[in-house]
Amino acid sequence: MPQSAVYLHFVWSTKYRVPILSTSIRYQLLEHMRKNAASKNIHIICINGYVDHLHCLVQLKSGQTIDKIMMLIKGESAHWFNLQDFGVKLEWQSEYFVCSVCQSNLIQIKNYIFNQEKHHAKMTSEEELKLLLKRHRLSY
Repeated sequence: MPQSAVYLHFVWSTKYRVPILSTSIRYQLLEHMRKNAASKNIHIICINGYVDHLHCLVQLKSGQTIDKIMMLIKGESAHWFNLQDFGVKLEWQSEYFVCSVCQSNLIQIKNYIFNQEKHHAKMTSEEELKLLLKRHRLSY
């Protein structure tokens, strides 16, 4: 049986960065996403976000691809969300950010993801994305 120690940090936003993920809605969505991912054999280590975006740390398993994981997580979650009575419609931007994470940095990344609300008291989502891209030498 193949073993995998590949960890990925995903970040994706609501379409046009519309701030529809209030705390109560976001927690319901995240709980659903955890359960749905587990049913599709996607190992989410942690997931959290803010009003207009989500962060997700995933352990990639043998045979899984980055694009397929994002398609399964984003597509199904928007479908489920829009069947609920939240009073708003969820659409995700088609783009996303992903980077690999070294096993020795897992605790640091988990803490970063868990503390999104505290983090965004100091920095906007736009500033955060620019910083992530700069840190990984990617263009905005």
